[in-house]
Amino acid sequence: MNWGFIGCGSVTEVKSGPAYQQTKDFNVVAVMRRNEEKLLDYAKRHNIPTTYTDADTLINDPNVDAVYIATPPDTHKLYALKIAAAGKPCCIEKPLAPSYADSLEIQKAFQEKNIPLFVAYYRRSLPRFLKVKEWLDNQRIGEVRHINSHLSKPASELDTSKDYNWRTDSNIAPAGYFDDLASHGLDLFTFFLGQINNATGFSLNQQGLYSAKDAVTASWLHDNGITGSGTWNFGCHQHLDLVTIYGSKGTIKFSVFHENPIYLETDTLKEELFIDNPKHIQKYHVENMQNYFKDHDKAHPSTGQTALHTSWIMDKILGAI
Repeated sequence: MNWGFIGCGSVTEVKSGPAYQQTKDFNVVAVMRRNEEKLLDYAKRHNIPTTYTDADTLINDPNVDAVYIATPPDTHKLYALKIAAAGKPCCIEKPLAPSYADSLEIQKAFQEKNIPLFVAYYRRSLPRFLKVKEWLDNQRIGEVRHINSHLSKPASELDTSKDYNWRTDSNIAPAGYFDDLASHGLDLFTFFLGQINNATGFSLNQQGLYSAKDAVTASWLHDNGITGSGTWNFGCHQHLDLVTIYGSKGTIKFSVFHENPIYLETDTLKEELFIDNPKHIQKYHVENMQNYFKDHDKAHPSTGQTALHTSWIMDKILGAI
């Protein structure tokens, strides 16, 4: 399968791009970026034969079988609808789109044509989180009662400089780093514990450093009666990344982003495991796409449908729906 990339910025340098190139039976044959100088430099360094400064040309290139959208979220819908119209499978960087309404439009376009759509919530494929899921599925902490997530970090030099950053531009990411980071966690929590049927929250801009929101707190309810709560704040003095899952017989603790051990504790045991992430962190996510194309019975864990649910949760928390 020949892939084309729309966008070849930082996420494709190490996290994702090499994973596509190193996956058996996948080839990266074309890349697109509007800045021609950066485009040619990227293609040369990564040995990609064809370059485009126009996305439509890449999408309609007959040598491109599938397309990976690696651009900021505000252009995801624009490109995704064109790829669906061209009848090609697609993988989109997370979040699926800046709003649930746009995410729904993307998902429907691929669903109506029965074309595979994947979204880069790659943590669903990482071994360390699969181990957490195994502990939960095997009821190592009994029946799950509650999940709590806390992510806080200080404002960065870029934030305090007030220089432009698309991640904190409310026109692209209405809730700033919450859109970029909390989406990973919330998506992971539904992977672990099932669908969420209600969510609410408070969100505001506490620092006034940029147009997007910088503080969000939320609560939610899973279909199976598990309760959840979360706090995301991007103006605190401490960088803390901790999720705790409380069960009837114990707890599981882990970080969503920090490469820390995962912990399981009950009255009778304490277990600590450190599981390395791969150098190219989307490796298993990409390999799972290849597995799906090889055998459709091997469902991919992160699809347009699962990512659509994550978009709905986020909009519910932000009061957008």
